[in-house]
Amino acid sequence: MSASRKPEGELRRGWTTGACATAAARAAYEALVTGHFPDPVTIRLPQGQRPSFALGRAELVGDTATAGVVKDAGDDPDVTHGALVLASVRRGPPGSGVTFRAGDGVGTVTRPGLALAVGEPAINPGPRGMMTEAIVDAAEVLGGPADIEITVAIPGGQDLAKRTMNARLGIVGGLSVLGTTGVVIPYSCSSWIHAIHRGVDVARAAGIDHLIAATGANSERAAQAMFGAPEQALIDMGDFVGGLLKYLRQHPVSRLTIAGGFAKLSKLAQGHLDLHSSRSSVDLTELANLTQRLGGSADLVAEVAQAAGAGEALALADAGGVRLGDPIARGARATAMAALGGDVAVEVLVFDRDGAVIGQARG
Repeated sequence: MSASRKPEGELRRGWTTGACATAAARAAYEALVTGHFPDPVTIRLPQGQRPSFALGRAELVGDTATAGVVKDAGDDPDVTHGALVLASVRRGPPGSGVTFRAGDGVGTVTRPGLALAVGEPAINPGPRGMMTEAIVDAAEVLGGPADIEITVAIPGGQDLAKRTMNARLGIVGGLSVLGTTGVVIPYSCSSWIHAIHRGVDVARAAGIDHLIAATGANSERAAQAMFGAPEQALIDMGDFVGGLLKYLRQHPVSRLTIAGGFAKLSKLAQGHLDLHSSRSSVDLTELANLTQRLGGSADLVAEVAQAAGAGEALALADAGGVRLGDPIARGARATAMAALGGDVAVEVLVFDRDGAVIGQARG
């Protein structure tokens, strides 16, 4: 789920896994009732769009119809772009309505705290609603049954899921079927922020009141070792500190530790809540001013101002006897507290590349 460099120019939108599953389910249902697959198949999304999808697979065997749609995520660096999303439909017991099963490559929920009960297939409420509506509408038009079992599969999903946060959320066996609107907005990073929010939910449901949110793997490992924290307490925040803090404001825990490297936390200290390099940068002039306030010489202040980046600025300040780690931690904590309000105790830990603490701030 690492962020990729955003291409230049207008970006092409795509379709969520949930939209693809809905299109596949609609096509399979029609084949179950009529014996023929519509290709392309058109569905209606929650915001009224009516996109059409070409089928990548169409099979009618016995009492089960299976259709597949190849996911097109547009210009978004989605791990499921190009994956085949399959939906198999068959009649369910009378009165059962539309029910769902996890097929190959779709995960199962194993921990409380998510929007789905433990044991349920990881097909989120949004896609379930889209598929149910599509089946009910098709049943009215075609005169078919409304009691339908849908099995969603994504071949290769178990391997793709290793590049997501599903395992940490307690979703095992594959991917989640996501998508509230059905539309993928390129580089909105909505899936990462969604995973951050669900990580908070899972931790709270497990009774964990101390979360560790890290900007990267090195700082996460170091902080986890420092506190002996369970995996469920770890939030892979990445660059999206604002996405975490705004959610915690509404869903607080007792204690939050923010862990990261000097450059990322310098941005937070300077007021940025999105730490990605394309959306914020370290103000070297401000680091130079901080160096001056801490007693650095005029020559050192000038060198810091002209540094190639935050790492060089830190090294120059250290060599000149000025320690920037603690004041950066204090500044980062102040920014976080302003975004959170007063219900969460916040501490900030700044780590170097070797996992050593070079700055900290606690309430």
